Formats: sequence, C-alpha cells, structure tokens
Amino acid sequence: MKSGFVTIVGRPNVGKSSLINTFMGRKVLIVTEKPQTTRNRIRCIYTDSDHQIIFIDTPGIHKPLHRLGHFMVEAAVQAMKSVDLILFVIDATKGWGEPEEQILELLRSSKNKSFLVINKIDIAEDYQRLAEFAQQKHSFEGIFFTSVVKNEGVMELFEAIKQALPEGPMYFPPDTVTDRPLSFQFSEIIREKVLLLTRDEVPHCVAVIIDEVVERENGVVYIAGTIYVERDSQKGILIGKDGKMIKQIGTLARLEIEALLGKKVYLDLHVKVKKNWRDKDFIILNEIGMKDDLQ
Repeated sequence: MKSGFVTIVGRPNVGKSSLINTFMGRKVLIVTEKPQTTRNRIRCIYTDSDHQIIFIDTPGIHKPLHRLGHFMVEAAVQAMKSVDLILFVIDATKGWGEPEEQILELLRSSKNKSFLVINKIDIAEDYQRLAEFAQQKHSFEGIFFTSVVKNEGVMELFEAIKQALPEGPMYFPPDTVTDRPLSFQFSEIIREKVLLLTRDEVPHCVAVIIDEVVERENGVVYIAGTIYVERDSQKGILIGKDGKMIKQIGTLARLEIEALLGKKVYLDLHVKVKKNWRDKDFIILNEIGMKDDLQ
C-alpha cells in the first residue's frame, strides 16, 4: 500500500478546500467565496484498496491583522513540516504576489517534495507564463493546471499524488473521513451558512461553538450551538428582523447535518457577543480548535 501526508498551501481563496472535496468525492470541508473560510488545519483521509492519503487543508497564508490571524498562519506553517508532499496552489487570476513569496520561503526551508498547482484556469489567461515564472523560482516535482469548477486537470493531479507517495501503513481505519470530531464538523457547517448568508465584516467576526449534542429517546439528535460575534450590531444582523436570519442559518445547517448523520436533527442556535474575541480571548481560540492545531 502507498500512504502518506499531503499538505495543501496557498493564499486565501485559491481553491484548496474545493480541491480536497473533489479528491474525496464528497463534501468534507466547507467552501465559500469568502477569503479565510478555513481557519483550522484539518485532515481529510482518502482510502482505497491501494492507497491512503491524508490531505491536510490549511488556512490561507496572509498578513495577519489580529491574534486569530496569527494562529491561522502558524497552523499553515506547521502543516508544511514532516509531510510527504506539498501542493502549492496558486490562483491563476491573482498571479504571483507577496503571499506566494512567503510560501516559497517556507517551501524552500521544508525541503519536502512539492507540486505546483495553477488553479482556476477556466477564468484566467496566460497561466502558462505564471507556471514558468514559478518554476524559475523553485524546482517542483510536477506542475499541474486545474479548474475545480470545470473538473479539468484534477484527476490527473490526483493520480500523480498517488504515484508520488511512498510505501507505507494505513494510518487511519478505512472508513475514517476526517480526524475532527462530529461536533467540529457541525460547527463548521453552521459557520459556512453564516458565511454564505452574510457580508461585509460579519463573516470574519463569527465563531461557532457546539455546546451540547444529545441523541434523544425518539432518535432525534439535539444540537445546541452558540454563534459568537464581536459587536451588538453584528448580533442584530445574525438574528435578523423577527429572527428571520438565524432561522435561515439554522434551517440550512440542519438539513446538511441531517444528511451527514442520516438522522433527524433539532438545532438550537443562540447568538452572543464576545467583544474582540479574535484578539483578546484565548478561551475562544481554544474552543474553535486553534490552540490544538499548534501542539
């Protein structure tokens, strides 16, 4: 059997989570058009009869503006260590910039095998020149051009990943999809719906904590969750007029959680204000998993 760990890095919103979902053949990671959707280092495990690949999704490398941002970047940096392969994903529409330079320095210091992935080729021009420029800066073991939306080049990349892995053991049971507990998956689904339904500063000021998960005697799974924001005005937006927004968030999240569990779910959501939690409250950072990512 071939097995190993594959870290995917890049600036925010280059399509890292979408690539992993395509490799997995199902939605495991939340995906939105908002930058910095991924906050945690998340392992997704693909297993077939001949391979086990542990994909490590990472927060986008960016210039941090608060304590949460520093933790996100550090989680991405740590994920580049002691792995078998790094996928360096570049948005073909954004080109090469400061985030790519920062990642390149980390890549050089890691000395791990790496593939260059130029993504979003369906909406970009002259991406071949971008690849040539990147190749002049670093010696990649492979260069791939992909479009997750059009499903172009993704399977070719996937097969190359399989071939690049060493012989190794099965690290996780074959039915394991992610190393994160269900409570974390629930919180991410809820946060995704917030990201999809809100705009401006609200999406980046939200943390979701699952307070309780209980399967009742009638088979319904009761899930209580708290959505934290930083200001009263953000709380008002999330609740909405006559509670319309929080109901919409809850309905969309409940339907996806029910599909995940194959059971009926009662989702009980509340919104609380925790001022400047991204900067000052390490308890919240710990609860959303950021502290554990750095151990």
